[in-house]
Amino acid sequence: MISLCYRSLVKLFHIQNSKLSRNHRLLHHFTHSQLELNTPTSITLPQHKNRRSRQNTTIPKAKMEPNQDTATMNQEEDELDTKERVLQKYFLQEWKIVKSLLDDTVHNARVSDPSSVHKIRSIMDKYQEQGQLLEPYLETIVSPLMSIIRSRTIELGVASDEILDIIKPICIIIYTLVTVCGYKSVVKFFPHQVSDLELAVSLLEKCHLTNSVTSLRQESTGEMEAKCVMLLWLYILVLVPFDISTVDTSIANSDNVTEFEVAPLVLRIIGFCKDYLSTPGPMRTMAGLVLSRLLTRPDMPKAFTSFVDWTHTVMSSATEDAFHHFQLLGVVAALASIFKAGSRNLLLDAIPVVWNETSVLYKSSNAARSPLLRKYLMKLTQRVGLSSLPHRLPSWRYMGRITKLNVSLNTSNKIDQSNLAVNDNFSDSNEIADGEDEDMEVPDHVEEIIEMLLSGLRDMDTVVRWSAAKGIGRISAHLTSSLSEEVLSSVLELFSPGEGDGSWHGGCLALAELARRGLLLPASFPKVVPVIVKAVHYDVRRGPHSVGSHVRDAAAYVCWAFGRAYYHADMRSILEELAPHLLTVACYDREVNCRRAAAAAFQENVGRQGNYPHGIDIVNTADYFSLSSRVNSYLHVAVFIAQYEGYLFPFVEDLLDRKICHWDKSLRELAAEALSFLVKYDPQYFASAVIEKLIPCTLSSDLCMRHGATLATGELVLALHQCNFALPSDKQKSLAGVVPAIEKARLYRGKGGEIMRAAVSRFIECISISKVALSEKIKRSLLDTLNENLRHPNSQIQNAAVKALKHFIPAYLMTSDNKGPSDVTAKYLGMLTDPNVAVRRGSALAIGVLPCELLASQWRNVILNLCGCCAIEENPEDRDAEARVNAVKGLTSVCETLINGREDSATSFIENDSLFILMKNEVMMSLFKALDDYSVDNRGDVGSWVREAALDGLEKCTYMLCKIDKLVCLSGRSDGNEIESIAHPSADSMPKNNQELPFFDENLATNLVGGICKQAVEKMDKLREAAANVLCRILYNQIIYIPHIPFREKLEEVIPKEADIKWAVPSYSYPRFVQLLQFGCYSRDVLSGLVISIGGLQDSLKKVSLLALLDYLEGVGSEKPDTRSSRVYMLSVDIQWVLQQYKKCDRVIIPALKTIEILFSKKIFLNMEAHTPTFCAAVLDCLAIELKGSKDFSKLYAGIAILGYVASVSEPINMRAFSQLLNFLAHRYPKIRKASAEQLYLVLLQNGNLVAEDKTEKALELISETCWDGNIDLAKHQRLKLYETVGLEVGPLGKSSDGSKKISSKKPIDMDENASYSSLVESSGF
Repeated sequence: MISLCYRSLVKLFHIQNSKLSRNHRLLHHFTHSQLELNTPTSITLPQHKNRRSRQNTTIPKAKMEPNQDTATMNQEEDELDTKERVLQKYFLQEWKIVKSLLDDTVHNARVSDPSSVHKIRSIMDKYQEQGQLLEPYLETIVSPLMSIIRSRTIELGVASDEILDIIKPICIIIYTLVTVCGYKSVVKFFPHQVSDLELAVSLLEKCHLTNSVTSLRQESTGEMEAKCVMLLWLYILVLVPFDISTVDTSIANSDNVTEFEVAPLVLRIIGFCKDYLSTPGPMRTMAGLVLSRLLTRPDMPKAFTSFVDWTHTVMSSATEDAFHHFQLLGVVAALASIFKAGSRNLLLDAIPVVWNETSVLYKSSNAARSPLLRKYLMKLTQRVGLSSLPHRLPSWRYMGRITKLNVSLNTSNKIDQSNLAVNDNFSDSNEIADGEDEDMEVPDHVEEIIEMLLSGLRDMDTVVRWSAAKGIGRISAHLTSSLSEEVLSSVLELFSPGEGDGSWHGGCLALAELARRGLLLPASFPKVVPVIVKAVHYDVRRGPHSVGSHVRDAAAYVCWAFGRAYYHADMRSILEELAPHLLTVACYDREVNCRRAAAAAFQENVGRQGNYPHGIDIVNTADYFSLSSRVNSYLHVAVFIAQYEGYLFPFVEDLLDRKICHWDKSLRELAAEALSFLVKYDPQYFASAVIEKLIPCTLSSDLCMRHGATLATGELVLALHQCNFALPSDKQKSLAGVVPAIEKARLYRGKGGEIMRAAVSRFIECISISKVALSEKIKRSLLDTLNENLRHPNSQIQNAAVKALKHFIPAYLMTSDNKGPSDVTAKYLGMLTDPNVAVRRGSALAIGVLPCELLASQWRNVILNLCGCCAIEENPEDRDAEARVNAVKGLTSVCETLINGREDSATSFIENDSLFILMKNEVMMSLFKALDDYSVDNRGDVGSWVREAALDGLEKCTYMLCKIDKLVCLSGRSDGNEIESIAHPSADSMPKNNQELPFFDENLATNLVGGICKQAVEKMDKLREAAANVLCRILYNQIIYIPHIPFREKLEEVIPKEADIKWAVPSYSYPRFVQLLQFGCYSRDVLSGLVISIGGLQDSLKKVSLLALLDYLEGVGSEKPDTRSSRVYMLSVDIQWVLQQYKKCDRVIIPALKTIEILFSKKIFLNMEAHTPTFCAAVLDCLAIELKGSKDFSKLYAGIAILGYVASVSEPINMRAFSQLLNFLAHRYPKIRKASAEQLYLVLLQNGNLVAEDKTEKALELISETCWDGNIDLAKHQRLKLYETVGLEVGPLGKSSDGSKKISSKKPIDMDENASYSSLVESSGF
């Protein structure tokens, strides 16, 4: 929960950079009022509209001058312009709309269109955060509307039924302004004639009798708003400067009222307010305000006494229902308002009763359950205490300063110095004044009140602590200096180690209030500052997390208050102490609100205390937006600040003591990296003191400490190596023993073992890069550690081990004289076939990072083994998508390593070009097969991981083959333009035939582009974007030209060379890629992916992809007249190929059948003349195979729908479809029998040529009267009748229509992981 002080900090942190302050200057310029703000005097760079440009931006003076001139010119123009035009320009932008609606309301003397009320309210709601922007318009809005209420009420009379319909919509508008701007700003423009008092009371009485129809604000008809506005009106009217009894007309008409009785009008108002005090709505607050003004009038002592007696009854009641709870809230809030507004003489007699009830109620169960009630009790308690003390300013308080906006910096400094002198003289006279203060009598119950407020500082809720802190500040301002010191001592006791986080937070708020009011004297700084430093870093571990962010936020608020309250002479002693701690929190705190609050406090001190070393540079770097990112704060802002004197060592100390042992794992990793970024400023200090402190911590019993210390040690060693700092031999020996010591202590076991494994792998990686000296025994031990981590099922641990292995082997194993290196490759190759999937995953990645020297002897075996691991395993129990992903990545890495090693080595270890031939024939083919990996498990489409890795691998292997091809072509050239020729080959350098380019030919290019395009039109957004980006890089590669791509020019039209194209957006990508259907070399691949999108389950994707296909078939953008017919024919041929290619593969067949059904419904394929029967026959052949014995409802439904469309075409193909539909009438699934009957009925109605006219009616009657989803025997009997009716021969009766009894052969092993999907669909009832 963000504490309340944070909002103040953030607001004041950037008020000088916001447009709001400029608007205020303009507004007050036109209203001729003097603006006096307590804004910081620090200088900050102007903030740009683009937030990205605010981070770490330093604007040279030369570049700032034009902007300053423009700003000055605009300001001069605004000052010469009219008030209305400036308000229109900078404030309510929708004023024209609002004014037109208001003018219509004023003209008609009522709201004519109810929608205008909601329109105005929606406009006003946008200004909730900056209600001051509406204040210039309040008089223009509120005064006419209240005049309508007043005039129409006088005109129609209160008794009229129409009056409520008139005022309720108007009250909605006024109450919206109250919620946005506050009641104090709005109520100033209410009419306040004396004669309006009775009128307002009568209107309130009429509104009081109505109830709200709904509690929803959007559906409100104005009942609640009307009550609130009437109460606010009374809030002004009860201040009439005459005795209310002289205004009450009911007294003039009655002879029974004596001068000592309360006027009936007052009794009516009090009665309404008492009722509203018991409601949960905003009327409760408004009623309390009215009572505070009414009962504190000089002529209302009897009414006040009576009300206090009533509150005593309510507060002492033992009832605990909901009504009483709301009534308690209202009564306590009303009493707090009364004690705030009333005079001390009036309230003194009521203080004993009210305080006694308040103290009892605070200890009750009602208060324990309600934070809001405790907050109101705190407000009431402090008001009672203030009323008990004389109202005067203490002479001993610290006198602060007020900075005017129109005072320049030089003038401000002079004023500050003069004020400081006055303050010093004033403080010298405190001794005399203190003697007079000590004579002040303090009532006994004030001590109890202070005790209650101090207990409120310990409350569990922030709102209660905040109210108690303000009460402590207010009451201390009326005490003597000695009593105030006692209060301060009590507040400081809240910071004892035994207190909870709530006490620390409340204590910080109280200290900030004392400082803001000048009640915390500089003499108390030695006691207060150490406490604040502890609070700035307060963080208490509780289980798996910690508490204390609100305490650190409030501590920053205290530092902010110090900067605003004291002069530089008094702050000089503590500013240097606080600054490093504030900047430490600003850079390294986990919570963004704490970082921003600390930076705001530092900025305030820099701006107000002046002449702080490097203060402006630090403030400009550690601004509101640069601190929003934790990574940026740790790795950039902190590094910039650490260059200045006095900050490096506090930063390092904070990281070592608090951050590398933090409970958040990601924060420990970030802290270790941040520590390494600081090494460049003092390598010797880090190499000696810091590493010596960290190494013992790697064996700490605390998991967080040893994990963070291990990471930090490794990062420091790497940073020292990058700074070219040579570690002494004794330090290297200590570092070499870290991992063996961890293993000896068995810190991999139990809780946190996985975290330590990853940290150890990172440590080994860092010392390997730094080449720390290791003994042979330790080398073998570390290699065993990495191999063990490679076998771990956690992918993060495996990846960390692979990164470490990449640097460990070249650093330590390649220089060894033993046979260890030669055994590493064979060991990892053997692990590729291990039954443990985790071992297979890790070994594939490990082979990918082996150096070329280790792969040279077994490169062919390595490649072939990895190619085999890329394919889907035959045994379903051994299948693992992650292992195949790692195999694809490892295969690509091995190819890159071998080719780079071949180019770098003086003598080739690979004879001829066998490596490239193997890449073309085996590697590329394996990657193409991986591109067809559509494995599915309980996690979803896990094959997409393999396909994504295959796309990356295909791109890299293509570059490698093309680069070798071009180098072979240019091997005879020596003109020095080889690189230019590779990127932009000329016609002369291109080969004349394919024999000269055996590695990357046209067939490979076609398969490559086709496979990528297929992924670019499938259903996953991530894969579509990845495929399109790969194809774009292949087409427009500036380093290596990819040749032999068919229809390259057309492809470049489809895939433009533009940055930031959103290929993942279906409406952009599908209309482009569907154009490739016109090219025979790509059409089949594109269609096999497109049908999955069109026939898929995602409606939005289906609509976009289908629309793109239909637009393509209609020939949109083509000028040829026969475009549609030719494209439809090509599509029909490609669909036949898809049905044959993916036979019995439900992943493609089901969406393909749905696609055919959709296209048939759009009259596609039905008008191809001679080609239509051929296409329909092919589809029927496919359906006969696919629907036979199928249990998949979606496939059966799509097949039946297709049969219905085919049965409507010309003979003889229609009779074949009609016959198959009849067979489904005896299907074992009732829903399929019913669907077939419905389709038959439609076919017979639409096609009169299938059956003779005299038999059609009988067949339709038979179909409609039979319950096909009932008894199957009855369905079979009725099917026989239908056969006889239509004149078709009945097939063998011993075989069911679905062919379930025909299948007697052994079911083959299903290689598809989708095999169980049909059972899932069946169980769902489709």
